[in-house]
Amino acid sequence: MKRARVIWNGAVHDATEAAGRLRLDTGELVCESDVVWLPPLKPTERPRTIFALGLNYADHARELAFKAPEEPLIFLKSESTLIGHREQTQRPPDATYMHYECELAVVIGRKARRVTRADAYGYVAGYTVANDYAIRDYLENYYRPNLRVKNRDGCTPIGPWLVDAENVKNPMNLRLSTTVNGSVTQRGSTADMIFDIAFLIAYLSAFMTLSPGDVILTGTPEGLVGVHPGDEVVTEIGGIGRLVNTIIGDEALSEAA
Repeated sequence: MKRARVIWNGAVHDATEAAGRLRLDTGELVCESDVVWLPPLKPTERPRTIFALGLNYADHARELAFKAPEEPLIFLKSESTLIGHREQTQRPPDATYMHYECELAVVIGRKARRVTRADAYGYVAGYTVANDYAIRDYLENYYRPNLRVKNRDGCTPIGPWLVDAENVKNPMNLRLSTTVNGSVTQRGSTADMIFDIAFLIAYLSAFMTLSPGDVILTGTPEGLVGVHPGDEVVTEIGGIGRLVNTIIGDEALSEAA
């Protein structure tokens, strides 16, 4: 099942996909264009920790002229980075290179501690699409992303759907793609991850407890292109969803205020 969280008529609702429309928790059917989309995470299971993978695709590591890591390069993100489908992300005026990152996001469904690879998928609630924007100008080095690169408010659109784990036959064989203003700029497959989902859950839970609502962003393949105010960026993962985001500049923020 595909689940979402939306605002409609001033109230927050849980919703499910219903033949191209949304069925709200009230039973009402509404058009997808008539709602404000929120990150598709349960309020009772808000992400306590958001993990993000750096250089988890060998082709992306080569794209940045780096050797593929031998151990996961993981950093943490704050919840304030998350925004919903069809929302806007700011490009700072001093940025010279800001780019998207299409990623499969794994949402943990139950408490996990010292989980084996064989049992790892039993701890997954579902999957969604994330676009984890980065500003390379702010990077200290590729092995230690600093706060301004990955923890800016609204820098990580996520959604629109949370697809139940039981409805994703093989999360390690999903097609990823990105378009900017309708032109395809990135293609890849989750099959090309260096460290797969089961490994990551086992690795993390070996030294810390994972909680319901925790999110693991699993990295992006090659094909990065800079984005600018006015660009529409669509990150899509087969069977999971199509996430739309628009880049804005300071001018748009000033006008909105």
